Amino acid sequence: MNEVEQHYTHGQLEQCILRALERAGKDSENLSLDDLAPIDEFHIRGRAATRELAQAISLDRGMDVLDIGCGLGGPSRHLAAEYGCRFVGLDLTEEYCRVAEALTARLGLQGLVSFRRGDALKLPYEHSSFDVVWTQHASMNIGDKVQLYGEMYRTLKPGGHLAIYDILAGSGAELYFPVPWAREPSISFLPTADELHGLLRDTGFDIISWQDTTVLGLSWFATMAERIRREGRLALGYHILLGGDFPVMARNQMRNLDEGRIVLMQVVARRPAQ
Repeated sequence: MNEVEQHYTHGQLEQCILRALERAGKDSENLSLDDLAPIDEFHIRGRAATRELAQAISLDRGMDVLDIGCGLGGPSRHLAAEYGCRFVGLDLTEEYCRVAEALTARLGLQGLVSFRRGDALKLPYEHSSFDVVWTQHASMNIGDKVQLYGEMYRTLKPGGHLAIYDILAGSGAELYFPVPWAREPSISFLPTADELHGLLRDTGFDIISWQDTTVLGLSWFATMAERIRREGRLALGYHILLGGDFPVMARNQMRNLDEGRIVLMQVVARRPAQ
């Protein structure tokens, strides 16, 4: 197990999620997508960010989508159910893939969504396999960006779209650690916005849209903090994924964002049709 997989591996994640669902008053044998929303959209702004990115690429029925760094599979399940497209989720963490499959089965979405453990730098798919390559808060753990975006380009069909929602480096100041994607700097690899733009261009992508969503992220953090202050921490939430370190990780992430050390970007790019 490498350092990145070790960072995310829980050991008893499925059992912990099911117990938290029970404490929240949910029936684990009769779950809905909304029941799982507090934990399975593991990125800033949760489902709202997922919906906005889907709208930006005009996701549609019948599309084949590869979700790189799929985590527990929340975006894949939500969008497959909403749009009727087919999702393949790929993640480096074996436990995440196993739990994603189990949750998908509980929701009856196995016909539209599947998961596979794999390396984003060596995608186990043929050239031109997907209409969309989708990734949210995953590239921060991947150092070789040239290989990463090259693999994304290779597996996209000509005319297909790359949908990115990621954390990037901001002012250049050092980050406060730990953060949700890294307890220390050795597994954190953040390009600046200019570097990402150059990487995508050099890979061959056309940039379709480029949106800084940092202000929206800060507003989301403020809303979450106020809700926790008023209601206390929910039984089901991101803290289950990262354990006792999560409160300080969340505070550092918000501080990094507030001080401009990191920024949030939503990017849509396209592999040229010819």
